[in-house]
Amino acid sequence: MLQPGGFMQHVTLSLVDLNRMSDSDFVAALGGIFEHSPWVPERAAAKRPFGSLDSLHGAMVLAMWAANESEKLALLRAHPQLAGKEADTGTLTAHSTSEQDSVGLTRLSADEKAKIVALNAAYLKAHGFPFIIAVKLRTRREIFAEFERRVNNPREIEFTTALSEVGKIARIRLEALLAA
Repeated sequence: MLQPGGFMQHVTLSLVDLNRMSDSDFVAALGGIFEHSPWVPERAAAKRPFGSLDSLHGAMVLAMWAANESEKLALLRAHPQLAGKEADTGTLTAHSTSEQDSVGLTRLSADEKAKIVALNAAYLKAHGFPFIIAVKLRTRREIFAEFERRVNNPREIEFTTALSEVGKIARIRLEALLAA
């Protein structure tokens, strides 16, 4: 949770805690799971009580997929570019900072940085949203290979692929939040 002064405090919750919360507390607790998109947990809150992490994640992912196209696009556009301007200016969310740092995207060589800047620009121009991948499930080499492979995919394929990756990212974030 964000503490005064902008510091993140690691908080572990249980499903029991989440099931007992008011709707507004539930949304506040899970609002960062889908990058800058608290509407996702807001729509999933009515599905409580959740008996498992799978059922919670499933309800949130279903809420994402049930959204209209403009909401889905806004969700994708809420994600930062990999090693992009948000990383450079220190304005990534705590989740994104941890994720990008875990694979060294915050410590790229000059050549890698130039390559990812070019890939980010090409991908954004082609698709209208940033490249999204669950970085914690890949190595840095795999991330670059996927970026290069996916940049020229048709937009419709990338739209679906990016949303699928958002679902994977949400699962990782939920697992961390609900870790025993």
